[in-house]
Amino acid sequence: MTRAQPSKDPDARTGANAGEKRTSLVDDAYAAMRAAIRNASFAPGYQASEQEIALRLGMSRTPVHEAAIRLQEDGLVRVLPRKGILILALAPDDMREIYDVVIAMDGRAAELVAALPEPERLAAAQALDAHTDAMADAHAGGDLPAWGQADGAFHAALIEHARNGRMSRIVQAINDQSHRARMLTLNLRRALDASIAEHRRIARAIRAADPVEALDAARQHRIRARDELLPLLNSYGLKHL
Repeated sequence: MTRAQPSKDPDARTGANAGEKRTSLVDDAYAAMRAAIRNASFAPGYQASEQEIALRLGMSRTPVHEAAIRLQEDGLVRVLPRKGILILALAPDDMREIYDVVIAMDGRAAELVAALPEPERLAAAQALDAHTDAMADAHAGGDLPAWGQADGAFHAALIEHARNGRMSRIVQAINDQSHRARMLTLNLRRALDASIAEHRRIARAIRAADPVEALDAARQHRIRARDELLPLLNSYGLKHL
């Protein structure tokens, strides 16, 4: 039996390379648009044609169109036929729903991490402590953006060490949606030191291999944050974020 030989057709090779290049361009457009939405360069409620957004990003229209479809699945934009792309805003009710999810996700993640074998568990606790130390340093220096970044890194590390790919994808989409609201309200919140103490409690429970305590610590942390943030949004009349 004769073994099939790889195709020497230059058009076939060119087609494969073109497909890889297209995928790379779409990934680049997705990353650029996602970053612009997270840092509010594309503010909530901003609406523009695909061509205008492509020009702002220094890209071509086709990868922007395909990236926008992915971002719509993430809940960050709405693609409006013949009208362009709308950057979605969040309302307090949206944040309430988001917290319902992260309370459950973070609790389960902490429970899973606390049940890992000792080497992996201790490595996770060490990473969480490092992010919490960065939060404490930022808090002492009055650097709110750095505090917010370290806080986000702590929760991302918690989910990452849980080793659940579906959980990671869900949480990433939710974090992208809620990032603006968290950063916008940082200077209004009064319990940043409480978050630091709660993070240390989570890490201690993980280090001690106590899944029940880890779950409770993570849930109570997110519940307290929710109960602090949602009244702030209402009291300051922040109806769209």
